[in-house]
Amino acid sequence: MTQEFYGRDLAKYKLERAREELDTAVFLFDNEKLRAANNRAYYAIYYCLTAVLCLEPIAFKKHKDTIGSFNKNYVHTGLFPGEIGKRIAKAAKVRHASDYDEFYIAGREEAEGQIQTARLLIDLADKFIFG
Repeated sequence: MTQEFYGRDLAKYKLERAREELDTAVFLFDNEKLRAANNRAYYAIYYCLTAVLCLEPIAFKKHKDTIGSFNKNYVHTGLFPGEIGKRIAKAAKVRHASDYDEFYIAGREEAEGQIQTARLLIDLADKFIFG
């Protein structure tokens, strides 16, 4: 099996995980579990990033390194729109606040934005990887 084939197989798996996380985020959102929806939408985004990075192949232990590599190699080079880099950064901040800030109040608009970013990135990553 060639490295590229392996990379595409793994990328496909990670995009499937992203879609599952997005479905979970929507379910949680619909049931007013906004903190958890923020978390699952972020993980949908994260799995998209790792799916794209499977093509190199490259992997990182820390989320910030994954995001940094994606931004450097895919956003700053114009392979993905610049706006998506900003949205990913915001999603990471919202997820961190949702998970770790005891006094953070998750709002519907913000959670909906997380979900929209996940949907957009899933679509972009799918088109990038599989055409």
